[in-house]
Amino acid sequence: MRPLTATPVHKTAYAAELVCSNSFRSDDALHNAVGLLHEEMRRLDSLIMRMGDAHKLPAGGALAVDRDGFAAAVTQALESHRLISIERGEVRGIPSADWGETIIATGPLTSASLAEAIRGATGIDELAFFDAIAPIVHRDTIDMDVVWRQSRYDKVGPGGSGADYLNCPMTRPQYEAFIDAVLAAPKTEFREFETSTPYFDGCLPIEVMAERGRETLRHGPMKPVGLTDPRNPTIKPYAVVQLRQDNALGTLFNMVGFQTKLRHGEQTRVFRMIPGLEKAEFARLGGLHRNTYLNSPKVLDAQLRLKSVPRLRFAGQITGCEGYVESAAIGLLAGRFTAAERRGETLSPPPQTTAIGSLLAHITGGHLLGENGEIEAAPSLAPTDSNGSVGKARSFQPMNVNFGLFLPLQTPVRGQEGERLRGVAKAQARKRAMSARALCDLASWQASGVCEANRIGRSTS
Repeated sequence: MRPLTATPVHKTAYAAELVCSNSFRSDDALHNAVGLLHEEMRRLDSLIMRMGDAHKLPAGGALAVDRDGFAAAVTQALESHRLISIERGEVRGIPSADWGETIIATGPLTSASLAEAIRGATGIDELAFFDAIAPIVHRDTIDMDVVWRQSRYDKVGPGGSGADYLNCPMTRPQYEAFIDAVLAAPKTEFREFETSTPYFDGCLPIEVMAERGRETLRHGPMKPVGLTDPRNPTIKPYAVVQLRQDNALGTLFNMVGFQTKLRHGEQTRVFRMIPGLEKAEFARLGGLHRNTYLNSPKVLDAQLRLKSVPRLRFAGQITGCEGYVESAAIGLLAGRFTAAERRGETLSPPPQTTAIGSLLAHITGGHLLGENGEIEAAPSLAPTDSNGSVGKARSFQPMNVNFGLFLPLQTPVRGQEGERLRGVAKAQARKRAMSARALCDLASWQASGVCEANRIGRSTS
């Protein structure tokens, strides 16, 4: 609908505009679930991954992209495709039956009128959470005599050199003063209907983290581990703020993990307390927006069709996945399911041993069911009424891809000599085994179009 109808956070008419971070997160396909998802999507010929790789920026072990170049390239690919036509305009209601099979991929900022129509079609209220965006700083206003270049643990990733982040060191007194300022600064006021909307734990505003404990930020986005200031190699910083390159020219850097709902004037004041940012000029300040998503396990089937209106499929973040890559992965599956259906074929969902299959399974099932098939929380998490009785509550929440969503290995992993592994070695070996199994099972699914039941949950070493 853009640019004819705006959203609270989008600024362009591009498809795939990145309104939050420019990072697709870790690109490690051996030890990280999102890195594995990257690789699976590449093997499935994902347009998003193809353009992401073409516009990558230095970011340590992460895949970060030039946001404008990336979005422009995705848009150009769509506009030039001989089988695609793009019509600009807001769809205010559920598409009529003469549209045939339709995918609704309106993202987390579905327009109010369409969101109301979707609510009517699903028969339940939508769920929602707040998502915050981080500030972006002009590179030439950062004091390079204070900050230094280094990736955590000198890690080299796609397009990176091992020195891809700008690091702002803090002493303990500086950190304590910063926390005091964050806690005291005025925050964005919520409208009445938004006050009960929960945050997504993977993208908490810094002030919310600070409210949970004065050391929370120092063990989160401001952790000083894996970093050494070359000017003071014997003195360990008490905390570190990292900035990551945000555009191909290297003129903009975003503050990693610094999504916030502080008022804009307060952001400028408080963030200039960070060493190296005393004279920082901001290309964009942090913000907060409300995301809408479906209670998908209840209303969608295993192929992302709306159970009450099967000609409609949903894709992307509105289905209850979190993250750019995860949203694109669900869109990729929705497109393949729809294409197969139009050809009179049946495409089984990818196995839950894969990253993309485990994400789909999280969205469309795998949650606790109560009476009458209602989705509810586990007893230990369910709310209680005034009499102390356990009540029902939905357990479905937005989720980034992670190894906890995968079917477990059937046998313990062992070392090269067959020895038992412990601690970090065991965890890393387990991730490698799950990643190897995932890519093998993805190849089988691609080749057959059908997931063989006896491959689900098979073990690997």
